[in-house]
Amino acid sequence: MNFSELFKLSGLLGRFSPDGKCLASCVQYRLVVRDVNTLQILQLYTCLDQIQYIEWSSDSLFILCAMYKRGIVQVWSLEQPDWHCKIDEGSAGLVASCWSPDGRHILNTTEFHLRITVWSLCTKSVSYIKYPKACQQGIAFTKDGRYMAVAERRDCKDFISIFVCSDWQLLRHFDTETQDLFGIEWAPNGCVLAVWDTCLEYKVLLYSLDGRLLSTYRAYEWSLGIKSIAWSPSSQFLAIGSYDEKVRILNHVTWKKITEFEHPATIANTKTIVYKEVEKSPSVETERLSFPPTRALASSLFSTESKYDISQVPVSLQYIKPVADRANPKMGIGMLAFSPDNCFLATKNDNIPNAVWIWDIQKLKLFVVLEQLCAIQSFQWDPRQPRLAVCTGNSKVYLWSPAGCVSVQVPMEGDFQIISLSWHSSGDSMALLSKENFCVCYLEREEVK
Repeated sequence: MNFSELFKLSGLLGRFSPDGKCLASCVQYRLVVRDVNTLQILQLYTCLDQIQYIEWSSDSLFILCAMYKRGIVQVWSLEQPDWHCKIDEGSAGLVASCWSPDGRHILNTTEFHLRITVWSLCTKSVSYIKYPKACQQGIAFTKDGRYMAVAERRDCKDFISIFVCSDWQLLRHFDTETQDLFGIEWAPNGCVLAVWDTCLEYKVLLYSLDGRLLSTYRAYEWSLGIKSIAWSPSSQFLAIGSYDEKVRILNHVTWKKITEFEHPATIANTKTIVYKEVEKSPSVETERLSFPPTRALASSLFSTESKYDISQVPVSLQYIKPVADRANPKMGIGMLAFSPDNCFLATKNDNIPNAVWIWDIQKLKLFVVLEQLCAIQSFQWDPRQPRLAVCTGNSKVYLWSPAGCVSVQVPMEGDFQIISLSWHSSGDSMALLSKENFCVCYLEREEVK
């Protein structure tokens, strides 16, 4: 493994381009575009205010920079650095902005969710979509980019509108049987739309492309419901994480539950491997000790390295009792992700913040638990193979694959607390992000095979 030097960053805004050739990052009001291999600066753009969101177009030719406070979006071209575009929503304000799948239209959601404005970069025409719903995930595109679903709220009822992205014509408009719709997500094959209700009501609705209700799933009533949802890449499974610390897996044939995964504080099954992170103090030869110590020596003295031990079951994990009278309690399944080959599902139960659970989807059993020293901040699967990268807010990155588990100290001076990470589309490298810096971690080709 090799690591680049640290680069400045703000707002965790570091993104690889879809074609994998460039890496965009933001520092306050500046947008920096680097070559992925050399990390040389290719372009430097200056925006009108601090950038709060960036997104690449699907063809990697344009970058959108949103400044929500000002109600402005600026678009920059990589091919023609002198060309630029500014979209000002004016008094309507701006709360969200994204590209359409063709990379030539921008969808802006105005303040108070009054409307979505669709701006065309080619014709400079403008279209409007009224009554978008103010919810966590209100716009969803099919993977092939042909259709867009928008959650709407009018007359105290929830609706879904499905549009054709090529000409923004309305294909279907139907109401949903939800109390207060919270999110929508297409299956990767684009045939089924999952719609789920607010956490106060456990309800998942599955609709076909023409608006037919295929199935409704409710696990229980009168208790906090759904917290996270993930489709498997093959569209065969829908994983639903809920506040009762369980993941339920629905199948795509009958939309019935095929199994549920519990996340208890004690792991008792002898077939489950528990990797426990343990600290190991660095060994320093006495000959190298000097007073005052050199900077490199000082940082190595006080950085604690770690390794994984395999724990003997039964293992008791650190469990946190949530505060019952607060909103958004730290309980239930907050993170879910399928591996790209559909073989594994990684989950995090917020009651047990230091553990990642990895489930074998072929056997529908718990396969591995990673017990970390610090709380899990983020995890993401390698897009090319079943390999999971985990970060816990310290200067280490953790990698798991079926072959084993490794803890890697990022060799940086000073405080580099990794709270987010992002894989390159090739799986050869990843960006490690902290609040103020980022670096790129390169994996050896032999490791990638």
